[in-house]
Amino acid sequence: MASDRKARRRRPRSAVRRAWLFCFWLSLPGLLFAGVLLFQQNTGTGVTILIVCCLLLYLLLIAAALIESLVRPLQTLSNVVASMREGDYSFRARGAGSRDAMGELATEVNALADLLQKQRVRSLEATALLARILEVMHSPLFAFDREDVLQLVNTSGTQILGKSYARSFGHSAAELGLEDLLNAADQTVHSFGDRPTRWLLRKATFRQEGVPHTLLLLADVSVPLQEEEQAAWKRLIRVLGHELSNSLAPIKSIAGSLLARVDAMEGDADTMRDFRRGLGVVEGRADALHRFVQSYRLLAQLPPPHLKSVSLQRLLEQVVLLEQRLHVELEGGPVVLLHADPDQLEQMLINLLANAVDATLANNASDVRVSWRIADAAAWVTIEDTGMGIANTENLFVPFYTTKPKGSGVGLALAQQIARAHGGEIRLVNREEGDGARATVRLPIG
Repeated sequence: MASDRKARRRRPRSAVRRAWLFCFWLSLPGLLFAGVLLFQQNTGTGVTILIVCCLLLYLLLIAAALIESLVRPLQTLSNVVASMREGDYSFRARGAGSRDAMGELATEVNALADLLQKQRVRSLEATALLARILEVMHSPLFAFDREDVLQLVNTSGTQILGKSYARSFGHSAAELGLEDLLNAADQTVHSFGDRPTRWLLRKATFRQEGVPHTLLLLADVSVPLQEEEQAAWKRLIRVLGHELSNSLAPIKSIAGSLLARVDAMEGDADTMRDFRRGLGVVEGRADALHRFVQSYRLLAQLPPPHLKSVSLQRLLEQVVLLEQRLHVELEGGPVVLLHADPDQLEQMLINLLANAVDATLANNASDVRVSWRIADAAAWVTIEDTGMGIANTENLFVPFYTTKPKGSGVGLALAQQIARAHGGEIRLVNREEGDGARATVRLPIG
């Protein structure tokens, strides 16, 4: 109890109580002086008490009005500041136009409210802009806290994860399969999941509420890397093609000349037959190797497309008629006019359809379908087979790579080069609903 009384004594008085106390001490001399003066005038006790009470009441009213005139603006300013603390900047203090200290304080509080309101609007606009940018970004973006828990992900990030935002947010990097990326070095290339896409990893750190976070940004570098690889293959093909062609031409010529002279030579029949067979093999292999080199030189020296108006339906009908090994089902589609090189597109579609038919025949099947549609200002051509599927999707468009016993590894690389020369792209994936693969060609319209 004693401690409570001491605490109450030490507790500072409120501003209103201090104002009343100051008013009391200010009016006390006047009351005493009035009482003494009335007593000296031999005024009756009752009249003296009445006059003193009236004077006291008057002083109380004046003090109450004074205190009210000071407290009310302060309460208003307190309410305005409390509203700003809670995020409501619509209230303003009165009396901002007066030239006293209270008016200057109200003016400054109102200016502060205006400034905070503008900053809040800018913050909301910046947040909305950031959210919009994250939504339309094609590059996946992830933000993890120091516990490696996902705190931010954009639409592209949820798509690459194959999960919704609700199933991604708040999960750890290990649960999402991003632990290796989180621990990897900056500006390194990675493959994510089963996708053939190659991603360039960019890492950065930032702080939110004083807590460090890690930002991961993935940039699709598959096309630039493939273009760089193709440029390197082209340079290699040019050099090898030039050197081999220079060597194969005289070999073929000498073998043909010697083969012609063997017929005029006399000797043992078995020996002459061996000579003819050996020189024929040399001439034949030199000719076959020359044709092989020329096919690669075609890949390295593909001319730019000569653009003209092309009917996609008529082009597909011609390509399907050229394939005679089995029946290819051509599904109907919308009318599409492409601004493209018909010869190059025909060669591209022939290569893709030939691969589909080869895979189907190798699997003892017979279903190959070709269709097309329009979406996102582009024509999408789909070729589906019922083969064994694709075993290695990473090297499909690499020159010299082939899974066929007699393949050259040129067809798909040439088809991809033609598609990109027209601003399009080719994708080959295994079918989800059964055996076989699906080749999808995107060609822009217009």
